[in-house]
Amino acid sequence: MALPQLLHSPQSSSLISHKPHLNPSYTPKPANNFSISPHHRRRRKPHSLCCSASSYSEKHHTNSPKSDDVVELPLFPLPLVLFPGAILPLQIFEFRYRMMMHTLLHTDLRFGVIYTDAATGTADVGCVGEVIKHERLVDDRFFLICKGQERFRVTKLVRTKPYLVAEVAWLEDRPSSGEVEDLDALANEVELYMKDVIRLSNRLNGKPEKEVQELRRNLFPTPFSFFVGSTFEGAPREQQALLELEDTAVRLKREKETLRNTLNYLTAASAVKDVFPSS
Repeated sequence: MALPQLLHSPQSSSLISHKPHLNPSYTPKPANNFSISPHHRRRRKPHSLCCSASSYSEKHHTNSPKSDDVVELPLFPLPLVLFPGAILPLQIFEFRYRMMMHTLLHTDLRFGVIYTDAATGTADVGCVGEVIKHERLVDDRFFLICKGQERFRVTKLVRTKPYLVAEVAWLEDRPSSGEVEDLDALANEVELYMKDVIRLSNRLNGKPEKEVQELRRNLFPTPFSFFVGSTFEGAPREQQALLELEDTAVRLKREKETLRNTLNYLTAASAVKDVFPSS
């Protein structure tokens, strides 16, 4: 569902502005709309421009590397943001990325998804995508289903041809200063705002009003904060800013503010619709 433009705090994400533009045959579109994907949504067909982030995996970070480890990782710049635990369908058709896939099929099936657009360049924080399903077609294209794993920060470019490879360091959220109970309560508040936004959006779009299902599903606050960020489709720069934060409480508070602003807008729009039903 398409919701109004985000009213978030002006916090820019870090970018690799000095690096060559590496957008692989994509034409990014400006993110003017904000949409929330309900947890259960019609599965999308794999598409090179689609991130079905609503298909969120409850299990991830099972064997997270240490934050001080530095490894080499092939990178796939895309005009979208992948979060830990989210599911991303991709179609690989460009030759250099088909080469990358042939290499990955003989190694650990992991590569870095990193956000890029023509206006701001390529970010230096991304998320590992692990190939969990793949299909190789007769013309050597690939259909992939990937799951978001660890976050990383690019520390050094190793090479740019035939595809980008970089040294990366792993990112983990720092322990929050507040009590665990406070963090859990904050996550519950965010869930309530999400439910209200979805309910009002359904009403404005003429969909049947019914109680919104459980969204958090017993997720701990950190993975839940990633899930919330993954639903902010249509606002990749805001998603990138959320991905880069290293404090779960700060991320949840920012998401709460975004959802509260959106809810205020929808409440006003709903009131107008009640007064002027044909508008």
